[in-house]
Amino acid sequence: MRKLTLAAMAALCLSFAFAMAAAPAFAADDPPKADAAQKDGKKDADKDKKDDIDLPPFPADASVKQVTHVAGKTLSYTATVGSLPVRDEKSKKIAEVVFTAYTLDGPKDPNRPVTFAFNGGPGAASVYLNLGAIGPKRVQFGAQGDAPSDPATLVDNPGTWLDFTDMVFIDPVGTGFSRSLVDKDETKKRFYSIKPDIEYLSRIVYDWLLKNGRMASPKYITGESYGGYRVPRITYFLQTRLGVGINGMVMVSPYLEPPMDQAPNFSPMPWVTTLPSMAAANYERHGKALSAAQMKEVEDYARGEFAADLLKGRRDPAAVDRIVSKVTAYTGLDPTFVKRSGGRIEIGAFLRELYRDQGKIGSVYDSNVTQDDPFPWAPDGRRNDPILDAIIAPTTSAMVDFDTRVIGWKVEGRFNALSYEVGNDWEKGVEATEATPDLRQAIAADPKMKVLIAHGWDDLSCPYFVSRIVIDQMPITGDPNRVRLAVYPGGHMFYSRPASQAAFREDVKQVFGVK
Repeated sequence: MRKLTLAAMAALCLSFAFAMAAAPAFAADDPPKADAAQKDGKKDADKDKKDDIDLPPFPADASVKQVTHVAGKTLSYTATVGSLPVRDEKSKKIAEVVFTAYTLDGPKDPNRPVTFAFNGGPGAASVYLNLGAIGPKRVQFGAQGDAPSDPATLVDNPGTWLDFTDMVFIDPVGTGFSRSLVDKDETKKRFYSIKPDIEYLSRIVYDWLLKNGRMASPKYITGESYGGYRVPRITYFLQTRLGVGINGMVMVSPYLEPPMDQAPNFSPMPWVTTLPSMAAANYERHGKALSAAQMKEVEDYARGEFAADLLKGRRDPAAVDRIVSKVTAYTGLDPTFVKRSGGRIEIGAFLRELYRDQGKIGSVYDSNVTQDDPFPWAPDGRRNDPILDAIIAPTTSAMVDFDTRVIGWKVEGRFNALSYEVGNDWEKGVEATEATPDLRQAIAADPKMKVLIAHGWDDLSCPYFVSRIVIDQMPITGDPNRVRLAVYPGGHMFYSRPASQAAFREDVKQVFGVK
């Protein structure tokens, strides 16, 4: 419950006065006796007062006309920032979810698609997909040399999807300006939990479609990282629970399966799934062009001889020697370090060991993006990720300026591009859940649906080889090519590289049936 405004308090006081005037009089020596129900009601009211959240109301939705240029075309469009309510079982508003929508101007085409976009974390706003990957404007981030103090200047985005789809970027509760209106415990229960997260975000998609008269439009869902985890689960929930069919899914560096390090002393999968990305980064450092053909050799080794030798363990010295030799060649690491690790290279150790002699440390999102290590002599890495540290400032500044100055949505409050609080408060066990079952069911339910899973070769936070294995294990339903994996030079945010972003855009156009 939110605290009352002065006007509402005045109205409440007046109603209370009228109620007292109409109440029966009691003798001074015969006061009314409060029964148990009244006492309980007073306790509940007192509790409600303690739980009140004092927040200024959000402004009304705001829009501006803008222009961008892509593929030799000039696109005129309307950019809108607004909010949608989340209500509980009693229709009480318990949260407000902020969206940014881009809709092409001109005659209304009932066949024009609309795409809903989510980032991940959990705790990340949709600003990364919006102002980095696919929105009509972008700000530079995610590449070597980027700094928090770089100008947060928006320019036309050559990788935008706006010429073939309208787009709605959604910020989950606790991210961006989106906010909960209930106390912390209730917030964690209703919003920072795996199943409710999927359900209320699906309803936000439904509500936006209903509010904007777009139920008949072709619909697509995209998401990055944990947002990629959300994509198939939201799609399947919309299909089967809310009655909204989805034409296609695009997952960007998705988290589809639990990290393959659940049993690193038993299972070979932690090392199998990360070795190809480590090798790709090494090839890139040596100037080798990356391609599926180039990477096939290490992929075949990873799930063949490498996996078999890992299972043999240290009881087979010849197997250990083969592992050390191959891993050293593929990763470019110091042979002594690889031997000491038994060819089982932890991601954190890999990122530090690569550049230890230079006093730098690599990013888990792209190991070839580095920054100075402030504690180079410490036994363990003590700094945050280089890419994350560099992107929070430009993305936050650019999005806040866009919302409040360019759009004129005069909101009060903090913008959370990445909320560590949401991540810390998130339901424990998310790291052990999977999205693959919903992916399989959503695809099986709709034989016309197309799916693209996109990764960067160098990403160690969500290694592409996990998705490769997921697809290879899926049953083939209908056209075997309607579920595709595409991998590009770069890391988690491969779209920060112009050539990779351009290739990604062309692959996405196939999902939308655009020539």
